Amino acid sequence: MPLLTSETPLAQAYDTALLDLDGVVYRGADAVPHAASALREAETKGMRRAYVTNNASRTPEAVAEHLNQLGVPAHPNEVVTSAQAAARMAHACVGDGGRVLVIGGEGLLTAVKELGLKPVPSADDVPDVVVQGYSPDVGWKDLAEAAYAVRAGVPWIATNTDMTVPTSRGIAPGNGTLVAAVRAASGVIPQVAGKPELPLHRESILRSGASRPLIVGDRLDTDIEGAVRGHTDSLLVLTGVTTVRELLAAPPDRRPNYIAEDLRGLLTVHVAPTRDGVSFTLGRTSAAVVSGQVILHAHGDRIDAVRVMCAAVWAHDGEADASEALASLA
Repeated sequence: MPLLTSETPLAQAYDTALLDLDGVVYRGADAVPHAASALREAETKGMRRAYVTNNASRTPEAVAEHLNQLGVPAHPNEVVTSAQAAARMAHACVGDGGRVLVIGGEGLLTAVKELGLKPVPSADDVPDVVVQGYSPDVGWKDLAEAAYAVRAGVPWIATNTDMTVPTSRGIAPGNGTLVAAVRAASGVIPQVAGKPELPLHRESILRSGASRPLIVGDRLDTDIEGAVRGHTDSLLVLTGVTTVRELLAAPPDRRPNYIAEDLRGLLTVHVAPTRDGVSFTLGRTSAAVVSGQVILHAHGDRIDAVRVMCAAVWAHDGEADASEALASLA
């Protein structure tokens, strides 16, 4: 997807921001700098928000409470989780009153009950569907119950397959590792609700009522790939896991339409670099790929340099050495 120009600030060009949380709104125990104030100002410009998370362990009420404690404005009805998307998939599969073997935490249990489904604790309870999501309390016995049911032919839905989850002590195994255990034991591949798959995207649109949404994230492999799959414009912020080097190397299905240092990017007009031969220019900053090397002439903001480098490298299918250019930005 190409970098785009917005005639107005993004907060006016799009009616709803579908915001990832970790790395975008907060990092660990702290709010990302400028996130709270930028979201409040975006609201004054008419932009609604939905906080969209692959983490299925917490309820929307718990997520909103956490955000408010960090000074970030949030209501429970603004939170959309992969648990809710997975529960809707389960309901579509088995209907009202369907029996669901829930492998996960309170967030998943609440989402299942919200749609009129009946949670059961064991494969012996003859479930109609298995729904699995992350919880730090999921253990061997839980995974075994899932495997018994899935091997018996019960449909299986995973909230997400993220292999890692950030904790206060570092990076820990995520739901993807737990799903992999059941997959190894059963030989079955689950349906998946969370990013980059589309069920969570559809759930976000449904719950937020967005007609012109903008996906905002920090990860290429979930947020931006999900946006591309959903044919939705996206903003990548550089406050999370994606480095500029990784952004330059992004394949076409993981390229954002807009790039910003942080959520203040919602408040500005974005201008796409212009091309003149092999050179891409934005203001007083330009970049080109010459003999496989990125040549950068940076005389403006760092983010302008990132944008022109992306335009130049992506025009060469991501095949260019940007080491010297990146070193000049450090």
